[in-house]
Amino acid sequence: MFTSLRSRLWLSYALVITIALGIVTLVILTFLIRNPLAARQIQERLREVQNIILTNPKQYIDNPSAIEQLKQPFDVRVLVFNSKRDLTFDSNPGDPKIPFPGRNIWTRVAQTVRDEKGQLWLYRFKRVTQDRILVVAAPRPRVPALNIFTDQFLLPVVEGGIISLFLSLILAYTLSRWVADPLQKVVYAAQTYPSEEMKSIPPRGPHEVQDLTRAFNSMIARVESSQKSQRDFVANVSHELKTPLTSIQGFAQAILDETADTPERRKQAAQIIYSEAGRMHRMAVNLLELARLEAGTADLKMFPVDVKALLHNIVDKFTLQAQKAGINLRLNTPEQVPTLIGDGDRLAQVFTNLVDNALKFTPANGQVILSAANAGAEMEISITDSGIGIPREALPRLFERFYRVDASRAGGESHGAGLGLAIAKEIIDAHGGRISVRSELGHGTTFVIHLPLIS
Repeated sequence: MFTSLRSRLWLSYALVITIALGIVTLVILTFLIRNPLAARQIQERLREVQNIILTNPKQYIDNPSAIEQLKQPFDVRVLVFNSKRDLTFDSNPGDPKIPFPGRNIWTRVAQTVRDEKGQLWLYRFKRVTQDRILVVAAPRPRVPALNIFTDQFLLPVVEGGIISLFLSLILAYTLSRWVADPLQKVVYAAQTYPSEEMKSIPPRGPHEVQDLTRAFNSMIARVESSQKSQRDFVANVSHELKTPLTSIQGFAQAILDETADTPERRKQAAQIIYSEAGRMHRMAVNLLELARLEAGTADLKMFPVDVKALLHNIVDKFTLQAQKAGINLRLNTPEQVPTLIGDGDRLAQVFTNLVDNALKFTPANGQVILSAANAGAEMEISITDSGIGIPREALPRLFERFYRVDASRAGGESHGAGLGLAIAKEIIDAHGGRISVRSELGHGTTFVIHLPLIS
């Protein structure tokens, strides 16, 4: 019992409301005990007598007979003190003396004073003249607390308590449902996941519960994206390995069946087997490197890098290839290029991949330009070509593993396994930088890399 969140919330709210009602009841009961109905009625008599005297003070002050006539029907005691707080008149001189009463700030409703014998008197006082202070008093009644409770308190407390408790239980139940129901939906969704009917849970309830629901929806979206990425990864790897394995198996079978019955054919078969095996090896190495980069375990050797010299080496490396293809390859850098901290070999790998792709997809008489510029706290490096361009719908997926632009749409032929740009992005990310691309079919492509400079 009371093991679920809903029941515990309901019990908590009910207890809080019950305690609050109990405190209010105790306060009211204490007030009534200190100021019972009889005492409040006496206070009204004292106020009435005081008002009568103050209405015509000359008629009553220093006129014992007038005061005697006034006090009898109201059953009160009238006293007059001077400015020195000495008693100058007492309508009941035979009773125990009452000292000049001082105001009690803790009992503002019913002011009391004790006479010589310790009896409590209720009183009201008012300054009549500069030298006269009027005090009207009456004995404070003694009413048993049980009588107060039964006569004045029992019925309204029972009625109000029952109504309040009933309403509080309904409110507690509503609040517990408001908090617990959205959580229950999250629990049910977690228990039934994965499910074909799994949908995003609408955020409801308190702000914290809504935050939890949004976080759960976000987690499910990331899990589904990760699972889809894994499925795509397995499918892509299987597809990439299928072609070389088929070639290796076919030519190995030709050697075993002696279909390749001449030295030339056997050499051709062995060469194809060797080439396809090398292709599979490069794919495995790239996949391992990509996995290490994504996991953050890649061994990066971070040292100051001379970006200008690095880009010069890249241009020198591809100059002959560009000349054979009839492409103008050039480097644009300012005289002074700031130094950045990075792994020079890894950055060279990125620029090599981008320049190689640019040359492959740029026709004769085109151009490929490497540029470097200081962009505040970053180094901006761009590789721009005048090649065939990339379709707009392909740009968001360009850095995904195994993604290759459709050759028929790009106007060219796809090369490689589609891992180069994914590796390039991970290398740039590992350096705290970012890489982006902009392109338009028939108008070339520009890759832009931002790398942080030494602070």
